Amino acid sequence: MAAGKEHSTERARAEIEVVHDIGLHARPSVAFTRLAKSFPCAIEIEVNGSGIWLNGKSIVKVMGARIRKGSSLVLRAHGGRAEEAVRALRELIERNFDEGGDHVRHT
Repeated sequence: MAAGKEHSTERARAEIEVVHDIGLHARPSVAFTRLAKSFPCAIEIEVNGSGIWLNGKSIVKVMGARIRKGSSLVLRAHGGRAEEAVRALRELIERNFDEGGDHVRHT
């Protein structure tokens, strides 16, 4: 492997419940995927313990998941800056996707 090309094995995970009245509608989904794309690691979301992991950088996948109030999310990332990515995405959800109000309960 060439110098500087070492692959990161960093992994991170967080669980959170969305209690926003509307859930991840268009604006929150765009904010989430835009932030996810700013990190080099792979980011995935599991909704309500489905066992299906969705690409957290895909607006189509995130909006298609129809994440509603009460949904339980597991965020996981692997690769460079994984811990930072999961922390930033969790904080975005905690900030109600920067739309105001306190709409998240930690699980």
